Amino acid sequence: DLIIFGSGVFIFLVIMLSIIFREVRWVVLPFASCIYSGTLMLGLLGLLGWKVTIISSNFLALMLIITMSMNIHLVVRYRELFRDRPEASQLELVRMTIQNMARPCFYTAITTIIAFASLVISGIRPVIDFGWMMTIGLIVVFLTSFTLFPTLLLLTKKTDLKKADTNSYPLTAVLGRFTEKHGKIVLLLSFFLFIAGLTGMQKIEVENSFISYFHKDTEIYQGLKLIDEKLGGTTPLDIILKFPETTIPESDFGSDEDDLAALFGDMSEQGDKADSWFTSHKVDRIKAVHDYLDNRPEIGKVLSLASGLRVAEGLNGGNEFTPFELNILYKRIPAPVRATSIDPYISIYDDEARISVRIFDSMPDLRRNELLKEIKNDLENILGLTSEEYKITGLLVLYNNVLQTLFNSQIMTLGAVMLGIMVMLLVLFWSFKVAIVGILPNALAATAILGLMGWMAIPLDIMTITIAAITVGIAVDDCIHYLYRYKSELVTLKDPIKTMHYCHDNIARAALYTTLTITIGFSILLWSNFIPTILFGILTAIAMIVALLAALTLMPKLILMIKPFPND
Repeated sequence: DLIIFGSGVFIFLVIMLSIIFREVRWVVLPFASCIYSGTLMLGLLGLLGWKVTIISSNFLALMLIITMSMNIHLVVRYRELFRDRPEASQLELVRMTIQNMARPCFYTAITTIIAFASLVISGIRPVIDFGWMMTIGLIVVFLTSFTLFPTLLLLTKKTDLKKADTNSYPLTAVLGRFTEKHGKIVLLLSFFLFIAGLTGMQKIEVENSFISYFHKDTEIYQGLKLIDEKLGGTTPLDIILKFPETTIPESDFGSDEDDLAALFGDMSEQGDKADSWFTSHKVDRIKAVHDYLDNRPEIGKVLSLASGLRVAEGLNGGNEFTPFELNILYKRIPAPVRATSIDPYISIYDDEARISVRIFDSMPDLRRNELLKEIKNDLENILGLTSEEYKITGLLVLYNNVLQTLFNSQIMTLGAVMLGIMVMLLVLFWSFKVAIVGILPNALAATAILGLMGWMAIPLDIMTITIAAITVGIAVDDCIHYLYRYKSELVTLKDPIKTMHYCHDNIARAALYTTLTITIGFSILLWSNFIPTILFGILTAIAMIVALLAALTLMPKLILMIKPFPND
């Protein structure tokens, strides 16, 4: 995935920049920054011994996309200054570009860092590592974009633009006119989209299976399917039965004390629990729980002490062994046989028995959390066990715990990134109104994409829980650039409507370019064999488009309504 995503994004971004700017240097210079930052980050990870996981395998593609996004803003601003001030020298143009873009880009970098840093509180280790990895990577991206790019740009000569930027751009201009004339429709559509998103969020599930993460033609899927169908299930689950110390009924062993002493010696002196561990109570309970689990359709292979006993009873003509006979057999069985067929399923000195089962992970209607609840309920209400007499453990429990934490992790990460971005907007503009105007379009995009997941029955997993936070963190960049330019141009133009159209003709162009770049970049993830990565790419691309439309329609309408800037 690292190789495919990295090279795929590289090729597509070359094509995108060539189409947008039609000039070699506007392809070479941004990519120099991309290659430098990507190589630096890969080298750092290698030196630190930081291993790449399934989740973080797309970090290189993300770094390339974000680096390119920041460099496109620099390129577009340079070209605007070149268009408006053709008499300025190359040094002056580069200096003005960096001076104009340093502050907004710094805050966009901080907001994106906040988005990825919010993953640290998810409670899921691979997601936490991915958050730290991207946080460090974004620092590298910002430093590279504002050191290497302007340096290389200074080394090039000032030449006429082969494709001059006009004073307006058709698509963004259309959105500006639509917002001016049909602002109420924009608000109404945004409201309905928000309600639909909230409704869909109520339908989000966290139930999924590891086998469903892969395409059916992959070796991983076929191997897991074979294990499920032919070898009795995939995901292990253990039931530990605990037996509190009880007085052994004399009837279990008979009354001949001389025979007992001859076979086992003086137990009061030796204290060997293995001489008398097998009782009717323990054996019957193990068999009852074994049979109950074996009859559940979700469960495949069941192994316990009862498995060996049933084989031995078959050899004994179908007759059950008495506890007296079981204790004799246990002492007489050869040690190698006992170590493989009995000892894995009982712990004599802990008074415990283990029943090992495997779950059919490929069952389409499998609900792990409900299965565990049903087993717990039946053990207590049907088989009569108390909560102190058993424990459910194993990989299935761990996997289910991860799934159940996903929803809380989604809320926590999204809440953290929203709060962090609100603080950044307050620091940047010193206005609560501006902060509200800037955050609403991104909140709409996050709500819409989570709602879409609910309506499409796409479950949360370790990849998709990052979508909302990352969407808000990246998409808010366009809002910050737009608000920053609007605020500075309003001082000159004095008219909110004219300022809005000016921003749609200039800074919105960069927002459109970066969104197209990010959307196509995330679309590369479709080539992954890991389905959560594919969903991550598709959903993030959709979310970025929704965020752009909201930033160029809903946000300008809110600016015109609320008038958050003093000059309004």
